[in-house]
Amino acid sequence: MSDQSKSVSKEVSGQVGLTPVAEGDVVLATDLTKVYGEGESEVRALDGVTIGFRRGELAAVMGPSGSGKSTLMHILAGLDQPTSGSVVLDGVELAGLNDNKLTLLRRDKIGFVFQFFNLLPMLTAQENIELPMRIAGRTPDAEWESLLVDATGLRNRLAHRPAELSGGQQQRVAVARALLSRPAVVFGDEPTGNLDSKTSTEVLDLLRRAVDEFGQTVIMVTHDAGAAAYADRVVFLRDGKVVRDAGQLSAGEILDTIKTLE
Repeated sequence: MSDQSKSVSKEVSGQVGLTPVAEGDVVLATDLTKVYGEGESEVRALDGVTIGFRRGELAAVMGPSGSGKSTLMHILAGLDQPTSGSVVLDGVELAGLNDNKLTLLRRDKIGFVFQFFNLLPMLTAQENIELPMRIAGRTPDAEWESLLVDATGLRNRLAHRPAELSGGQQQRVAVARALLSRPAVVFGDEPTGNLDSKTSTEVLDLLRRAVDEFGQTVIMVTHDAGAAAYADRVVFLRDGKVVRDAGQLSAGEILDTIKTLE
């Protein structure tokens, strides 16, 4: 058995988290560190994180403020570079890519859903959905786009601009945009952080459907235990380390774990 096919166990304060690291993972991070500053002002945002994410799963990454969860996501998505360690995304080692190749990788293999939607106000919902592919000079698959539009419930809102849409509708536009290119993985940065409970449920149901019906891989950073309870897997960080890597948990079980980390 190769080192990559083994599980890495980390134990912190009596808690054991088993981090599966398999050759078939769509995203594989090995011994990631991220250090800011130096000397007495040095901050280790990530401290030797090794973790893999399987295809076709919805994973939530949680932890207290400053735990390293956003730093981890940004490095996995090629938005930031680690101080040391490696990331392989859909078979591509990110460390060897220049800025242009990283841009192409993010365009072709990654979808993003942000807390504040990031829609262009002068474009319609449909134009926002199609924008990344149009910029790339690619024509969206009409049948796939139609399926996404129906899945998001936006059929009657395609001609509306963001200001004419509710927050939940805007986020569903953002999810459809992220899925349109059929990326290897979708990263969500607090995707329900700016929504009320009802619209959060709508967006989470959509992400769950994207995984279950469309075979998508979704990795989301969230502080919301209710959102994390939708995930197949919940990864907890503290002080830049993975301290627990669990399967599906209830919101109560997630809150209990978070309390031990604060």
